[in-house]
Amino acid sequence: MPGMVAMTDFVVTARKWRPLRFDDVIGQSHVTATLCNAIADKRLAHAYLFSGPRGVGKTTTARILAKSVNCLKPVNGNPDNECEVCKEITDGRSFDVLEIDGASNRGVDEIRSLREAVRYPPVKGSYKTYIIDEVHMLTKEAFNALLKTLEEPPRHILFIFATTEIHKVPSTILSRCQRFEFRRLSSAEIIGSLRTVASADGVKIEEDALLLIAKKADGSLRDAQSLFDQLVSLCGTEITLGHILRELRIVDLDIYFRVTDLVRSKDPKGALDLIEEIVTQGYDLREFVVGLQEHFRNILVAKGTGATTLIEASDAFKRRYELEAKSFSIPDLLRLQRLVAGTETSLRYTSQARFRLEADLIQLASMESAVSLSDLVQSIEELKKKTAEEGRIAAPARRPQMPLPVATGGATEPLSDTPTGISEDEVKAQWQRFLNEVRQRRISLGSVIEGTTVVGVKGGSIRIGCADDFVVSTIKRNKQELQGILQEILGARVHLDEEIDARAKKPGEQSPPVDVASRAAATEEHPVVRALIRDLGAEPLERP
Repeated sequence: MPGMVAMTDFVVTARKWRPLRFDDVIGQSHVTATLCNAIADKRLAHAYLFSGPRGVGKTTTARILAKSVNCLKPVNGNPDNECEVCKEITDGRSFDVLEIDGASNRGVDEIRSLREAVRYPPVKGSYKTYIIDEVHMLTKEAFNALLKTLEEPPRHILFIFATTEIHKVPSTILSRCQRFEFRRLSSAEIIGSLRTVASADGVKIEEDALLLIAKKADGSLRDAQSLFDQLVSLCGTEITLGHILRELRIVDLDIYFRVTDLVRSKDPKGALDLIEEIVTQGYDLREFVVGLQEHFRNILVAKGTGATTLIEASDAFKRRYELEAKSFSIPDLLRLQRLVAGTETSLRYTSQARFRLEADLIQLASMESAVSLSDLVQSIEELKKKTAEEGRIAAPARRPQMPLPVATGGATEPLSDTPTGISEDEVKAQWQRFLNEVRQRRISLGSVIEGTTVVGVKGGSIRIGCADDFVVSTIKRNKQELQGILQEILGARVHLDEEIDARAKKPGEQSPPVDVASRAAATEEHPVVRALIRDLGAEPLERP
């Protein structure tokens, strides 16, 4: 028409650079090599199932397989792409290769029609090939209708299924297919492919920009190619990292390093200012948090391995990660990453994403450093040593040991009246400590004797007042053990004489009210408590 300008035909990169031979498929050599050998050895299965992420070459490989088995002059299992059959399949006009979308042809009626069609032989090639994409979208009834054909297909039929969700394919279908798992492509493989495309199309693109495109593609070559086309439309034939960050609203790594600066300097106000900047510039908050997870992961990798080979970043940023790792411990990095992971999960379900992000980023910027278990154990051991030294200084000098009374002729010789230096006041002062020690070692025995009292001390003999015969008999049965504990406390050999005394309390009887304030004051003077307050910063509880 007059006044109309014809537009030059444009073909997107994903179609323009679609592989035509098995050798051209990127990153799936474990699949293509097996298929080439099967074709060369004439060991073809009647059904194949290709599974894996989107954009990694499943449908492309299926088309190459369809061409290879029908090619008039195959070369080492690859199609020659020159014969009439190959050209028809490449152009999508072959009657022998039919591509079916499982999402829009998912009913039982469509599969019944397919069952009728498979009876007819191919027009030109050796195999009539059905490629069913997204096969997991078929209904249960459609799968059931397909089973019989899959189990006993005609010799001229080849089925190739492709799916991104293999777990939705019934096991009865899986067992009738040869399965191939396609993997995600690495960033290096995607960058190499894009570099070739850019060079052929006359596009200059920075290496950092290629790396960012590869990371955004997340293992999908088709996604990377689509993003490349978009950037060429935006930026022309010269693409820089700044263009990508600005046009696609991608968070710069410098912002994530500012977050770690805030964490290191414990600056909650700076955290709020940073979120305000992120919101003002229009960044997606959830995408920011996902990037922050990767940022802490990179620091953790640099810290844990001492290298940066596992980090996908430019050399300049790798050096920054090496320096950043020196400022954090592994326990701190694990805590930070767990908190950010929790933030990312919670943002999916909250209507106030900014408020949640502000709270968590303030927590990050206020978090104290973690104490490793080894450091804690070492601190406790040092505290024990100091406490033991103070205890030795405060403990009274041990008294000379006196032999216990010796039993002769069935009777016990009375102790000598010669003073041993142990007074009744001293024994009474240590009696509660003795009862506590017995209770710690044997709670049942300590419960029985807790109401006993010191009636008198003469020489090395200590008379114990008991409430009843049960307490008396219990002491007699355990006398050796009780004497040993008391000797450790007093530093002298003693002998216990038990007797009934009305002033003693029965087991379980309530004691008179305790002066809590006096006990608290005494506790604070204990050497262990003093050491805890002095060395570890412990604080005494408020007294009632």
